[in-house]
Amino acid sequence: MNDPVNPFEAMMKQAQEMAKAMPAMDAFSPKVFEAMMGTMPKDMMEMMFGNGVNKDGLDARTRLLLTLAGLTMQGAQNDVAVRQTVRHAIEAGATKQHIREAIAQMSVFAGLPAMAKAMELADAIMAEIDESDEKGTQA
Repeated sequence: MNDPVNPFEAMMKQAQEMAKAMPAMDAFSPKVFEAMMGTMPKDMMEMMFGNGVNKDGLDARTRLLLTLAGLTMQGAQNDVAVRQTVRHAIEAGATKQHIREAIAQMSVFAGLPAMAKAMELADAIMAEIDESDEKGTQA
């Protein structure tokens, strides 16, 4: 007797086979793609997400720290989003201490594994930024 085919498993298998058939997929790197995105300038972030639109509202730095907290609450599952948010928060004026505190605060709500993963991602980006500052290049 044949086991019934799980439609989700069949769909995933088909998608994997299609991805293998595309030669460019072998060379795809999420980190390279992420590096192409760049970091938005602070003035642009303020205009779009901060006090430029809502004069008495939250500034871009605070909004990005809240975003980082939210990403941590989700278990820091989206590595690219966490790393980009850390980069943008620093550009918007957040300090390393601000970033670490925003992530650490979420340990109470999201748990230690989520906090540890977000902290690991943030620390890697902050070290990368420090290294590029030492070399005089942009991260």
